[in-house]
Formats: sequence, C-alpha cells, structure tokens
Amino acid sequence: MKGLLHTPYFTSLVTVLLLVVMLGLGGAAYPGLLSTQVIFNLLIDNAFLLVIAVGMTFVIVSGGIDLSVGSVLALSTMIAAWLLNVAHWPPLLVIVTVLALGTVFGASMGALIHYFKLQPFIVTLAGMFLARGLCYLISINSITIADPLFVAMSQTQLGFLGGFVSPGVVIAVATLLLAIWLAHATPFGRAVYAIGGNEQSALMMGLPVGRTKVFIYAFSGFCAALGGVLFSFYMLSGYGLHAQGTELDAIAAVVIGGTLLSGGYGYVAGALSGVLVLGTIQTLIAFDGTLSSWWTKIVIGGLLFVFCVVQRLMAMGQKNTNGS
Repeated sequence: MKGLLHTPYFTSLVTVLLLVVMLGLGGAAYPGLLSTQVIFNLLIDNAFLLVIAVGMTFVIVSGGIDLSVGSVLALSTMIAAWLLNVAHWPPLLVIVTVLALGTVFGASMGALIHYFKLQPFIVTLAGMFLARGLCYLISINSITIADPLFVAMSQTQLGFLGGFVSPGVVIAVATLLLAIWLAHATPFGRAVYAIGGNEQSALMMGLPVGRTKVFIYAFSGFCAALGGVLFSFYMLSGYGLHAQGTELDAIAAVVIGGTLLSGGYGYVAGALSGVLVLGTIQTLIAFDGTLSSWWTKIVIGGLLFVFCVVQRLMAMGQKNTNGS
C-alpha cells in the first residue's frame, strides 16, 4: 500500500474509485440517480467546466495557475451577446471572434509571465479583474441571446444510448480528446511536462520554453472562451456575473482528477473524472432535497484538503525514493 501511495497515478485511481462509490451509494439511496439521462445530465450541465478544466490541466502541469478563466468565460458571453444583438454579426463569425480574442488574451498573459518573469498568480489575477471589468463596459445588465443558431444549439438533443446529450457535450468531449493527443503524442505535450518538472532543465535540454509557456496560456484562454460559447448556448445570455468562482471549480476538478499542483505530472483525462465528481456531488445534494446547495462547496473543500494531503505525501515519498 505504501508503494502504491507513492505512485504518481494514485490520486487518479482514487478519483475514479470515489466516483464509482458515490454513484453506487447514490444509486442505492435514490434509484433514479443511475438512470442514463441523469448521468448524461452531468455532462450536459458541466460541459463548459470540462473544457475549462482541460485548459487548466496544461497550466497546472506546467507549474502555473490561471485565475482568469471564469472572467474570460463571462467576457466571452458578453462579447458574443453584444455582437449578435447590437452589431448583428453572423453567429459563426461571432464564435470565431470570441475564440480568437480568448486565445490572444491568454497568450498575452503567457508572454508577460515568461518574458517579464512575473508570477502566474499575479498576472492571471490581474487578467481576472480586467476581463470581469470589461464585461461591465459592455453592459451592466444581462443581454439575452435570441440568435437562431444559438437557440438551436441550446435546444438540440442528440440521441445516445437511450438518452440524449447536447451539442455542447460533443464539443467538450472532442476538446478533451484533442487535449489528450496534444499532451501525450506531440513535442508540445512533452515540453509542457518537462517545464513543469524543472524549467531550468528544460532550458538546458534546448526545449522552446518561452514559446511553450505562451502557447499553454493561449490554449487556456482558448478553452475559457470556448467554455464561454458553450455557456452561451446553455444560458442563452451574456452577463458579467456569469461563472463567478468557476476558475476555482476548474482548479478543484484538475486537482481531484489527479494532477499535481507542484507541476510536472497529471493526466488530461483526469479533468473528466474530476468534473464528474463535482457534478455528482451537486446531483446527490439535489436528489436529497434537504441540504443547502452550499454543502456542495463544503464537500468539495473537504475533498481538496484530502487530495492536497495525499499529493504532499506522494511528493515526500518520491523525494525519499530519489534521495535513497
């Protein structure tokens, strides 16, 4: 057991086991919980969070952090709503514009972090305030989206295994698969892990550290903007108060999914299991009906404490192994 605790994939195994146990106990207590559609609803309701968590995984694996993703999501919904309702742009052009702006926003933060040697926490915190503030320059009120394409994406139900999923789920899963390929089958992915392990060693090996870090945050910005597009499909509105605290939910999902906060190790696929754990907690509390929704935050906070302690024990064990 001690040897298993010190293996890097231990937290990922624990997350999957935790998800199975939660669903099993929940299914025993609430028979409807394990219905096909309830399981699919976990993905439908959290498709935007999965996309953001995918981008966040790359950032944390590289040893960084991105606190701006929730605000970028909100800004993306506001820009999309304004371009559709006021500027009357075609919806596809709006989506491309929003994704491009999110990518540029993320790349700019990555450039500041690398070339000016600034802490990711401070740079992305500034980005969080900037993006959230820009929302209110567009409008202080919610902007309803009535574009036919966005409405169709919101209402479309794609039949699957006796239930249905939304187009947002398909986009989120496709993003996850693309990210898995990027992380584990490309030079970029190998460079991300190398930077997270030891940036100086990565430089000495001749890896393009600067370019990679800019691309990491650009990809995170792209995922945040894509999450904003999916959230626009889901809510059919743009609002500066959308997705408050989503950056913390994404970090929680990534950590619970098995990515080490110290960087250098993690599975992109773990973002899915982390998001499903968070969604299952919310669903169990909703099925119970007697608990406040704030219990979701309490349980997630407790889980994070446990996973952080486990990660610390793993790091200490790995250090002792290397030392011996």
